[in-house]
Amino acid sequence: MKVILLAQVFSTLFMVGLIWFVQVVHYPLYSHVGREQFPQYEASHNRLTTWVVGPTMLIEMATAVAFLRYVPNGSTPLAWLGLGLLIVIWISTATLSVPAHDVLTAGFSEKAWQRLVSTNWIRTVAWTLRGVILMVVAYRSLGV
Repeated sequence: MKVILLAQVFSTLFMVGLIWFVQVVHYPLYSHVGREQFPQYEASHNRLTTWVVGPTMLIEMATAVAFLRYVPNGSTPLAWLGLGLLIVIWISTATLSVPAHDVLTAGFSEKAWQRLVSTNWIRTVAWTLRGVILMVVAYRSLGV
């Protein structure tokens, strides 16, 4: 149980930090990439980002599901809420972020960029809440 919890805490807190960086720094800077270079920049962004977030998101999901079997007493509702937030993140990624990135791969679009930045707040808030929830669950599991 401890390994599952620690892997989940690590992967979630990693994603919390990353999503805040993306939301506050990375996505806002998209508008400063030259228009001619933007399709190549976006394609590289998508390819490289997948290598960072793909394994982390898969570990986070696998440990969130596995953890439901070993939840410490009193934390079951939090574990389910955390999993629900993770589902929101995955749905938001698939239905909002990925389509916006697909449009941007063809070239910079002000509308697609604005949509990406504004809808990414869903993932930013959800991951932040997951991080708080997992810190509470981890604290409770310490038995102090």
